[in-house]
Amino acid sequence: MKLNYKRTILVGMAFFLIMAFWQAYDAIIPLILTNHFGLPQTASGAIMSLDNILAVFMLPLFGSLSDKVNTKYGKRTPFILIGTIAAIVAFIGLTLIDNYQLARVIAEKIPETVQGTMTDEAYIEAVRELTLTLTLKNPLPLIAFIVTLLIVLIAMATFRSPAVALMPDVTIKPLRSKANAIINLTGTAGGILVLVLGMVFATSKNHYMQYTGYVVAVCAIMLLGLLIFLFTVKENLWVKEMREESVRLSIDKEQSEESSSDRKLSKGELTSLLLILASVALWYIGYNSITSKYSVYATNILGFDFNFTLIIAQAAAIVSYIPVGIISSKVGRKKTILAGVLILAFAFLIGNFITSETPEIVMYPVFIMAGIGWATINVNSFPMAVELARGGDIGKYTGYYYTASMAAQIAAPILSGFLYDLIGMRYVFFAFGTVFVMFSFVTMCFVKHGDNKPAMKKGLEGLDVDND
Repeated sequence: MKLNYKRTILVGMAFFLIMAFWQAYDAIIPLILTNHFGLPQTASGAIMSLDNILAVFMLPLFGSLSDKVNTKYGKRTPFILIGTIAAIVAFIGLTLIDNYQLARVIAEKIPETVQGTMTDEAYIEAVRELTLTLTLKNPLPLIAFIVTLLIVLIAMATFRSPAVALMPDVTIKPLRSKANAIINLTGTAGGILVLVLGMVFATSKNHYMQYTGYVVAVCAIMLLGLLIFLFTVKENLWVKEMREESVRLSIDKEQSEESSSDRKLSKGELTSLLLILASVALWYIGYNSITSKYSVYATNILGFDFNFTLIIAQAAAIVSYIPVGIISSKVGRKKTILAGVLILAFAFLIGNFITSETPEIVMYPVFIMAGIGWATINVNSFPMAVELARGGDIGKYTGYYYTASMAAQIAAPILSGFLYDLIGMRYVFFAFGTVFVMFSFVTMCFVKHGDNKPAMKKGLEGLDVDND
């Protein structure tokens, strides 16, 4: 029993286009809101949180809806097709509204404002206030921008759960950690392509640039991913083959739609599911509190360059994906996740002792460990969450997983920010992350279901078998 890597990569093209979108979205939307509309960071941050808020409600909804759909193109493919096209059209439309607002800003000669004797910080704030005053004189472009932004976010939310659920749909249970590693790598490739586009278009060097050309290029990458997906992925056939193989290997006796639709979780399975989701929420709170504010902490508290350390963490995660998937197939997902949690917690614990007097190079191994720990957790956590699902409700369980993670990403900056203001960022930053990651270790220890049995040889065939 071996993973079909080509098939997994093709299924991952849906995640490829999703990650391409979010890389572009996170890069330019905050710049537009601040530089072109003059919104303060609080208001800009509130608008940027809309995607997580919508995701909490929409991801489980559309995941569950896709479970109930049955078309000649499959359960998930129609959502991916319609959602992607709608998102592309709305995303390009968003830049046209921004171009109108930018023309107003330029007509008012705000970019030509003279700095004079003002400090850089005071000058930036003065220009922002002039821009905000212009926006408030005629708020219709801002209203249109936010409404269109909501359309973009809703379109993206309609197919994220169906897209992610497709991997377990077509992959037998023991191979899902390996497959998830490939899916993550495919998604990362989409993000890297958009980063390269950002360098080509110099999106970080011109506060008053028009982003239409850049977004059209990003949408072309998304469309390319969609076309590859549509012309190569045979969803219904691959789902059927997965079920037949699962039955042949006695991995899951409940692969049929009829049996899975009526199946109820046992008390123990339900408890394990809740503990898995609690663990997901806890380690996301700990991890997101660090990654979302590290640029501020590194710049204001440590005096470090934050970019390179974050690149190191991402590189360590990328290198770890496939080895982690292989290891989990040998020792089991739960043990692998617990090891990853300990690695991540230890990295954050060391971070508590790093000060502005510490050589910056010391931070590099800390983030290497954090990247490896996060990859170890991330590759295995989603397969574990959907392990208790059957063929007819994988989308619903995918939605549960994303509800836990997205809710955590909403809570993390609020909880950590409150403590930063109350006690001080220097004393709370890494400590907060350490504590919540260790909380997830405790909850994960009590999980009894959802694991996979380590790979074992069966006669001459060397078949992996499932633990359930």
